[in-house]
Amino acid sequence: MKKSLSMIVMAAASFGFMSASYAAPSEAKANYDAAKTRAEADYKVARAACDNMKGNAKDVCQEEAKAGEVKAKAEAEATYKGTPAAQKKARTDIADANYKVAKEKCDDFSGNKKDVCVKEAKATHDSAVADAKASKEVSDARKDARDEKKDAHVAVQKEKCEALAGDEKSRCIAAANAGK
Repeated sequence: MKKSLSMIVMAAASFGFMSASYAAPSEAKANYDAAKTRAEADYKVARAACDNMKGNAKDVCQEEAKAGEVKAKAEAEATYKGTPAAQKKARTDIADANYKVAKEKCDDFSGNKKDVCVKEAKATHDSAVADAKASKEVSDARKDARDEKKDAHVAVQKEKCEALAGDEKSRCIAAANAGK
């Protein structure tokens, strides 16, 4: 029950983010606000479903509900901002929320089995955070490479303009600079 509820919440949130990514800037803010409101409403529904449970199952259910809300809000913000830094923050926030869920699930165990469970949860968290950081770094490197390629292309165009004179040279240089 709780897994299917979590899946429904996450799927609904994902569809909202896909449509938000194609919206105009004025619509993007409205879609972002709507996604946050939907995430809060979905959280309340998922949290209410936990009320019938007891013990650690209830704690796990509540953490999963919170993780669903965090994921929905983080993805909405990343889509709205559209920057590598926002994507990294979203992925890190989601990893943190998933880590809390995994740690809560470990409370069902004791002794060495619990220790192993917690270490696996920590390793998964650390891996997800590292992936988020690497993804941002790759994105930044690609942007830098695009900029360098453009600059090189503009330099070539300007060099070609050197063979010209007067207004023709000025137009050529202006056209090359427009390519930046």
